[in-house]
Amino acid sequence: MNTRTIQAAIVAAFLLAAVGAAKATEAPYKVVDGKKVDGNTLNGWRTWRGMACERCHGAQQEGLVGPSLVDSLKVLSKDDFKKTVLHGRMEKGMPNFDGSKQVVDNIDYLYAYLKGRSDGAIKPGRLEEISK
Repeated sequence: MNTRTIQAAIVAAFLLAAVGAAKATEAPYKVVDGKKVDGNTLNGWRTWRGMACERCHGAQQEGLVGPSLVDSLKVLSKDDFKKTVLHGRMEKGMPNFDGSKQVVDNIDYLYAYLKGRSDGAIKPGRLEEISK
């Protein structure tokens, strides 16, 4: 291989890595004005409301008897979030929700909603779908 070929390969590898890193850091939600979200994130909010998660985590996700999810999702990976919600943490009082069709079907959207709250992009309270 000549020097130009090696340089081109290095640049290509760098660009591929940069694109992959950008996709990995993309927000899992879309939000406008803090209260309008994409349909999937809205389903996550509906799941939150439907399962009455505020009983333990507070209406604004800032904690009650359960921890603040606004704080937790700043450090918790998506995989760890899903494991906790689906399998529970009985020693800490968190029940498992892997038997709930609503939670199982919307776990990624629930994560998106709570991640948006944690990031400060989604405001607490009632949400609506972004107009198409």
